[in-house]
Amino acid sequence: MGNRVGREDYEWVYTDQPHADRRKEILAKYPEIKSLMGPDRRLKWIVCMMVGIQFLAFYLVKDLDWKWVLFWTYAFGSCINHSMTLAIHEISHNTAFGNNKAMWNRYFAMFANLPIGLPYSASFKRYHLDHHRYLGGDGIDVDIPTDFEGWFFCTRLRKFVWIILQPLFYAVRPLCINPKPVSQLELTNVAVQLCFDVLLYWTWGAKPVVYMLAGSMLGMGLHPISGHFIAEHYMFLKGHETYSYYGCLNLLTFNVGYHNEHHDFPSIPGRRLPLVKKMAPEYYDDLPQYTSWVRVLYDFIMDDTLSPYSRIKRKLKGEVKQE
Repeated sequence: MGNRVGREDYEWVYTDQPHADRRKEILAKYPEIKSLMGPDRRLKWIVCMMVGIQFLAFYLVKDLDWKWVLFWTYAFGSCINHSMTLAIHEISHNTAFGNNKAMWNRYFAMFANLPIGLPYSASFKRYHLDHHRYLGGDGIDVDIPTDFEGWFFCTRLRKFVWIILQPLFYAVRPLCINPKPVSQLELTNVAVQLCFDVLLYWTWGAKPVVYMLAGSMLGMGLHPISGHFIAEHYMFLKGHETYSYYGCLNLLTFNVGYHNEHHDFPSIPGRRLPLVKKMAPEYYDDLPQYTSWVRVLYDFIMDDTLSPYSRIKRKLKGEVKQE
């Protein structure tokens, strides 16, 4: 557990990200893929159902013994709350109401944020679009771990701890890498979320609040679904920057596993991403892919060649336009 990882820096490259060129090539060959773009009319109803399920869970756990509160927090609440973060990911691409109703998407994301307990949606939108435009961009893409993470979490035991603490690092990392002025939407997100959290505590007590907040932290830490954090862009094979996962957990995660397809076509809702692979199979079938996020987590911890430094990084050229 004490073996140190061999990497001492990121994998620096001097090429552009591959997704823009592949998107142009695919659209030239299969222009019908454009028909998949646009909002997913089912998304808002699925999100409303999930929020309702968590509200019901808040009511049901308020009278349980603490041991059962903690059990259901990990067994159920963590799954739903992680799925809700990926619903917010979907909404950040305007797939709930379309590009013409951008603000509807922003406020609907705040609604989806309620069962998570921590104000997240407005800030996520600002940084996530930078991740797509400037994948691996030094000082811009906050999905890339900091130098401290790469330097310190360099043994199996430390990588295990790092995975448990993923929610903390995702929250703090933007402040270290690419701090931005606080926006009005972010302030609104914080105000709405705090009001909801206080109302939940005042109405049903501490147990639903613990279920909510602990579920979010556990679901984004050491959890099968959180394998997607590692699977998406960590360089398990030299030179490969993005990886897709085609396993059953896509059913709970709005097909976020179809990650090459998503970065090629971010305006296509997750529900339709399998159709991209079906319509242009020669572009995806031979790319490295996963069938188990649990195996990804295990391999990342146990493989002494992998660490938070196992990311492709590039210096950006020209003008950078951020959200």
